[in-house]
Amino acid sequence: MKTFKTTILCLFLSVFCSKAQSVQDIIDEVNISSMSITLQEFSGEVSTVVNGNTVTLINRQQANNDIAADYLVQKFQQLDNITITDQSFNTNGRNIIATQLGKTNPENIYIICAHYDTLADYCADDNATGTSAVLEAARILSTQCLDNTIVYALWDEEEIGLRGSQFYANQAFNNGDNILGVLNLDMMGYDGDAPGTPGDNQFDIDYRNIANSAGMKDDIISVLNSYTFDLSVVEVNPGTANSDHASFWAVGNFPVDAFSAVLLGESWETNDETPFYHSSGDRYSTLDLPYFYELTKLTTAYMATVGGLVDIDNRVTQTDILLTANQDSASYQWINCDTNTPISGATSRSYIPMASGNYAVEITSGTCVEVSDCVVFDTLGLDNFLVSEVNLFPNPVKTQLNIEIPDHTTSVALDLFDVSGKLILQQNTSEEITSLSMKNLPRGIYFLKISSSENTGTYKIVKD
Repeated sequence: MKTFKTTILCLFLSVFCSKAQSVQDIIDEVNISSMSITLQEFSGEVSTVVNGNTVTLINRQQANNDIAADYLVQKFQQLDNITITDQSFNTNGRNIIATQLGKTNPENIYIICAHYDTLADYCADDNATGTSAVLEAARILSTQCLDNTIVYALWDEEEIGLRGSQFYANQAFNNGDNILGVLNLDMMGYDGDAPGTPGDNQFDIDYRNIANSAGMKDDIISVLNSYTFDLSVVEVNPGTANSDHASFWAVGNFPVDAFSAVLLGESWETNDETPFYHSSGDRYSTLDLPYFYELTKLTTAYMATVGGLVDIDNRVTQTDILLTANQDSASYQWINCDTNTPISGATSRSYIPMASGNYAVEITSGTCVEVSDCVVFDTLGLDNFLVSEVNLFPNPVKTQLNIEIPDHTTSVALDLFDVSGKLILQQNTSEEITSLSMKNLPRGIYFLKISSSENTGTYKIVKD
């Protein structure tokens, strides 16, 4: 790092699941609780499980950080829509890289990156913070369709000469990769004001007039000004070359062949960097988590913007009998989250669960495929009626629907809904056979929910 001074449940009626459709939704998805767990695990404050073994990652120095690299691979393996590259570049060095291909312009590449190696124990700020922010961006954006390709890169051996990023940058240059911007995150968790108290919350963007790095800086500031963040930017030009973004400035015939790149982190320019730099005093307890949270929201929002977030609404609306995908004009496949399997025949925009459980919908629109969060559908612990316990006739029906519930003596509630989930008719009965008049209802599909104190069931009715 530079050595100079100068964020579950989707239940109840009509509740939307929390997946992102816009940049603001992306910002709202950033989860400080999950990031704080990652920070503590990756800086060795708490133990974690890697490759099935309980480990404590106190030290991540380049000759002693293979388990840390495995931890990062494991984190990326939990995500969809990415390809993981475990890139060895010398005897000890390992870059851990995840690539999310763009749907429209896969050749256009934007990189968000951080180094994960250290010079001492713990090193929460330098650079578990940057590493955690990259993982959080990947967690959120990997659920989305993007026009452009995003590379989530975690570099090794930054602390001994930017070796990992240099290897990647030179290889990318030789391959002719169309890298349009590199956002390097290094030390973004310390602010001198007491955590959670009013302060300047300043952060640096280090750039130089190399390639379009100044334009990148302007774009980040545009995102900063377009949404609400508790942050204040400090522009640093010429910015430091002592972190991994500089590897992308230095490729090929400098400066003709350079890539656009900037560094974002806490404000060294105003002497507000951690006093525990490159020491084992760099602990989780010294971090300003609200400040780190704001910076992670900003960097994730920027990547969503340049990545070209595709506007697909992958949320679900729920009523007491019906789940409906918000996105129209698409293809749908409902999924049983408890078994992680598609539900046969459940390919309409709406789905009526026949039992309590967790459900999601896979939405395909053009070349984009997105999956909603799992929705908790609860029949309040009631058992389903057996097939022999309920008889509906005629079905299809023209005028009168008969509901026969043999040997049932307690009162039952009859609720008839249209295909949108709107309640059309409601009636209570304790009769063995009850008739519902559907004569004046339009032709189409309806759903009848039958509920007693012990049982429940929902049935598809066709009105001719």
